[in-house]
Amino acid sequence: MAALKMACTAMLVCVMLVVAAHVDATLTCGEITNLLSPCIGYAIFGGTVPTICCDGIKALNAASNGTADDRAACSCIMKGLSGIPGINYDLVGTLPETCGTTCPYKITPTTDCSKVD
Repeated sequence: MAALKMACTAMLVCVMLVVAAHVDATLTCGEITNLLSPCIGYAIFGGTVPTICCDGIKALNAASNGTADDRAACSCIMKGLSGIPGINYDLVGTLPETCGTTCPYKITPTTDCSKVD
């Protein structure tokens, strides 16, 4: 229960920090956060990926208009994840395939979003 409380608090802090940022692309960090925040529980605890998480990943992919959006999304995701304790990057890496889609970059603690094509 304490871990769930911590995850919820971390998610709230992450959302507050990320929503305040705006990226120079079609997608805002707030929009990206809204789409992907349902994935946080899975990224910490594993288990079954929520359908709403996959819907968000697919919507993000559909909304991307190229390299600028991909880099913006990558930066937003990296900033958000860095503020959440307990993120399992191996689980994060499985999300696109598990959701039946792809991602043009791999999310790791050392991903350089400026190099996303």
